Amino acid sequence: MPRSLRVAPEYINKVKSALGRNGYPSQQSLATDSMLGLSTVKSFLTGKPIDYVNFLELCTKLGLDWQEITYKELETQPTNGEASPFITGAPITQPRYFFGREKELKRLFNLLKRHPLQNAAIIGKKRSGKTSLLHYLKNITTTPPEKLRPSQTSDWLPHPENYRWVFVDLQDARMQSREGLLKYILESLKMKVPTPCDLDHFMDVVSENLSFPTVILLDEIGVVLERCPELDDSFWNSLRSLATNHTRGNLAFVLSSPELPSNLARSAGHDSPFFNIFAYSANIGALTEAEARELIGSSPIPFPDEDVEWILTHSQYQPLILQILCRERLFALEEGENDDSWREESLRQIQPFTDLLDS
Repeated sequence: MPRSLRVAPEYINKVKSALGRNGYPSQQSLATDSMLGLSTVKSFLTGKPIDYVNFLELCTKLGLDWQEITYKELETQPTNGEASPFITGAPITQPRYFFGREKELKRLFNLLKRHPLQNAAIIGKKRSGKTSLLHYLKNITTTPPEKLRPSQTSDWLPHPENYRWVFVDLQDARMQSREGLLKYILESLKMKVPTPCDLDHFMDVVSENLSFPTVILLDEIGVVLERCPELDDSFWNSLRSLATNHTRGNLAFVLSSPELPSNLARSAGHDSPFFNIFAYSANIGALTEAEARELIGSSPIPFPDEDVEWILTHSQYQPLILQILCRERLFALEEGENDDSWREESLRQIQPFTDLLDS
């Protein structure tokens, strides 16, 4: 999540009108109730960037869906007027640019579409696409059809509008303290943040109010197991208790990890039973040949057949390397380059990621 958020221009009037609806006669009264400065409130109401924690706090006070009203810069204002067809330096967050993983998606959504919701782990090497898969789980079922590829499956859940998804980037330092993480989860679920926001109060709030299917996506669990003493075994024990005993089957965790969560926790000195509740693990690596060809075929400029075969051979169907090779081929075509120099450059570009390829 970015360090600051701002209200999208089309929602500013809605945000301003929420003051009166929620019993705030003035901007100062909202500032006082939120324990924030008046300048922060004014910036929020006029669409200027403010710290994301303050943004979520004000949305909670005004009964607003922060995800709805947030200005989405990457989606609404791409630099060159269109989104990049091949994404290599960041997780894929827009479903139309995500390819493959059909087998894993079927299994994961089968665990999440029935009651009780069940937990799962996504296992894979660095840069294998774990984060992109978590984003896809969160977004695919509610993305409008016009923003998907024509043949893209999105009806994975019978009533997707009933689900709540919380994506937690555990590499974000703000998610590595107990209070910061608990507060973020509650704000994302539009639940009142207690004072103090400690583990006992968090458990009470969620136990009493979570009545809808909820999936908490924990990205890169290994980071906090190794570095964050506040997230100790008592913390993880409480999350396990919450999911298994206190939310009536409405809560599931899906995490990403380079290895089985129980093994990772054990090597980091944790023995909480939380890490044993992940009865299904999706091990992700290469795409299938059909999935790899679909990704290549999404290029806005079709590739010659011999280039397609070269890309398949040298990528071994690994998604990141496929994206890099396709990016280089597309760039050469757009620049009108007719020789094979793009292949030499492609091999140089994938050199840092050859650990993904078979030995």
